[in-house]
This record gives sequence, structure tokens and C-alpha cells, in this order.
Amino acid sequence: MSRRALLAAAVLVLAGCSTGAGPDEPAAERSASSPGPDGADAPVATPVPRPEPELVVVAHATAAVLRLSRPEARRLTGPAGSPRRWQGRPVHRGETPRAAARALDRVERDPAALGVVPLEEVRPGVRAALVAGRDPVRTAPGAVHLTVVGDLMLVRGVPDPRQALAQVAPLLHRADLVVGNLESTLSTAGAPTQGSDSFGAGPELVGHLRRAGLDAVSLANNHTGDFGTEALRDTVRTLRGGPLAVFGAGVDLAEAGRPAYVERGGVRFALLGFNAIGETPRATAGSPGALSVRMPPRTGPLVRADLAHVTSLVRRAERRADVVVVLPHWGTQYTHEPEPVQREVSRALVAAGADLVVGGHPHWVQGIDVVEGPDAAVPVLHSLGNLVFDMDFMRQTMEGVVLETTFLGERLAALRLVPYVMDPGTFAPRPVGGADAARILGDVWAASTGPFAR
Repeated sequence: MSRRALLAAAVLVLAGCSTGAGPDEPAAERSASSPGPDGADAPVATPVPRPEPELVVVAHATAAVLRLSRPEARRLTGPAGSPRRWQGRPVHRGETPRAAARALDRVERDPAALGVVPLEEVRPGVRAALVAGRDPVRTAPGAVHLTVVGDLMLVRGVPDPRQALAQVAPLLHRADLVVGNLESTLSTAGAPTQGSDSFGAGPELVGHLRRAGLDAVSLANNHTGDFGTEALRDTVRTLRGGPLAVFGAGVDLAEAGRPAYVERGGVRFALLGFNAIGETPRATAGSPGALSVRMPPRTGPLVRADLAHVTSLVRRAERRADVVVVLPHWGTQYTHEPEPVQREVSRALVAAGADLVVGGHPHWVQGIDVVEGPDAAVPVLHSLGNLVFDMDFMRQTMEGVVLETTFLGERLAALRLVPYVMDPGTFAPRPVGGADAARILGDVWAASTGPFAR
């Protein structure tokens, strides 16, 4: 039984526990005393009042971060009827789940609007205001932070892997779990299969990744097979015996489709990845390779049997984990726009139980969609761009975004994008603000739909 099912069962058991009230007499409405076994009045426990929920001010996901002082936050979150407008911006308030949903819908549709809602109702289509520099969602009790980074290639023209990751490492170390897509082998045991575009390193790369803050890597991409079958086997073997969790490729189809399960803060994450670009062999029942889905634009029309296999793995993972994250390697290079088939595939992944979908391969940032899932709306980020890659022939390949997410239990409550630019020569990503950040995020919002469109 999955953790979600166990939680639901526990709620049902608690709901069915006897309170001593009759079927038509709610416990809260009983008199102050009831006859005891000897006929004397016995005291009845007084219900404990439910604490008032913490109210949070939220803005549109694409708006500049709102920074409030404590007095300003108290003014906005004070008693109902407090300001309907704030500095010319409409304020929508909702303190019950239904009213909060209506307020959030309005904020997601209007980049100028603000909302005031309970912390437990905040969702990733909005951004919480900072109060005296504090993010109330990120600092909530029990919050768990998952960070996902874009394509990582630390060889060929990258002179020093340690230096390349040094400026982004502090950002990664503040997360509980960091996941990335490793676009190279950890062995060069065979001949290169893609000429000068074959990316191979040695086992020492694991130490650089781990020290920078990486906890898990996907091998579901078009470079895991760059030095042939034996190097692929070596790469998987090295990672499975080391400190990084690995997923997306293996010695056969069963291993390639096996999720990496990682627990942080009482939340169990399942990580899966698949390759839709080709070049790395497709894993089969008897041969090594990557978990693969054949689909446009690189590997022909969508093969529905491939997709059905991957969605079956997602469903199985959903039963064993609290949160399922899928990393597809898909799409067209050097464009901000996803292929239409990516949206079809992402809907199937979400319907199967994916809680977050984060793609790679285009080498440029792409947009964000929101897909309605069985329990909640699910963000689909089609590409985060390159984190480290020696592609200095155009501006867009030298920049990208780090995805930071916050989970409250199994619920995705917040999503943030941190823009960066790679320094020339070292290819080290450096977080940026100002005009550079606005330009990079503008490329994301322009290709997005739903609450992330601008």
C-alpha cells in the first residue's frame, strides 16, 4: 500500500473512532456532562479549538518578488475586510479552502493581483511574498526542498569541473535533494560513437558532483552510450556503488526503468527518466541502454507501447512513493518552444501519477505548462537549459534556470526559478539578477501557458 493510501486509511480509521456521541448527536454538541457508569455525572472533554491558519500574501508567478515589512504584512493579512487594494493592486482574500481556491485562480489570471490565503493552500502557480526577508513557504515547519538543474556536461571544453560548479554550489547546498541530468559517461572503455560530440570522463567526476551538492543523476539521455556498451555498464556500476543515486539507464530494461527512491524530511521521492532523442541504445530485456520513448522530433512517430511502459512505471512508483518526479530527455535543440508531442506525453505522465515533470536536451530554456492531475495541477517544465556545457556559440546556450521547489508533505507548494549565466572560458554558471534575469525569465514566460504565461 502506498504512503498516500496508508494516510487515507489512517484518516478513515480516525474518523470512525467512537467519540461517545450517538449517531445523531455530534460530539461537539454534547452537554457539559454525561452520566457515568454509576449514574453520576462524568466530565466531558472540551474540544480543543483549531489554531488559526497562517495567512500568506501571494502574487502572480511571473511578477517581481514582493517584499513586505512586518507591519505591511500584518495590514494585508489582518481581519477579513482588510484592504481590497494594495498600492493600486487588487487584493483577493480567501480563508477557507474553497475561497482560497477562488482567490488563487484570480491571482493566476492577473499578473497585477495579490492574494491572501492560508499557507496550506498555497500552490506553485503563485509566488509568496517575502516578509522581512523571510519566505513563509520555504521556512514553513516540515518543508522539504527539491532542486533540479539542467544539462550537465563537465568534459571536452570545460577546463575544470570543480571550478565550473563552484559558483552554483551554495545554491544547491541549500536544498534537501538535488537532481540533474549527467550528459557524459564515467568511462571511456570503448571507441567514441559520436566523434567529437562523444562526452566521456572518469569516476573522479562523481566527487565533483557530490561536493557541489548533487544527490542524484539521470542517465536517460543521448550521451550515456557515447563510448559503447562496456563504458555504459562501467558508468552505471560506478554510480550504483557510490554516493549518488542513479536512474534512467542500466544493464537491461528492468534496471533502466527502476526509479531511484530517496527520502528527505519524511517525504519519499521516486525519480525516473527516459530518453526520446536516440543515440544511446534503448535498453531491452537482454541489453544495456537507456529507458526510452520513441517520439518526434528525433526518433520517429510516438511509439505508444514505449509510452505505456513508462506510464506503468510511473503508476508503480506512485504506489511506493509520496512524490514522483520524471525527467524526460526530449524536444528540439535551440528553441524556446516545446514540440506539440511533449504536451501529449506530459499529460500521460501526469495522468499516471507524476507530481513534477522536468525536461532537458534543447539547450535553451523552454516554457512551463500546468497539467491537471488526479489530485492536483502539475507543473511541466520542458527545459531548464544548460547548467554546464561548452556551447559558447550563442547566448541562449550559455544561460538557464535552476528549479527550486518546496514540498509540504507530499504536496508541491512552491516553485522558483533562479536564472544564471555561464562565465566564458570556465563555463561556470553564475546566478544573476537585474536585466540578465529578466531576459532569461522572459524567455521562459513567453513560451509558457496557464499561470506561468506572461
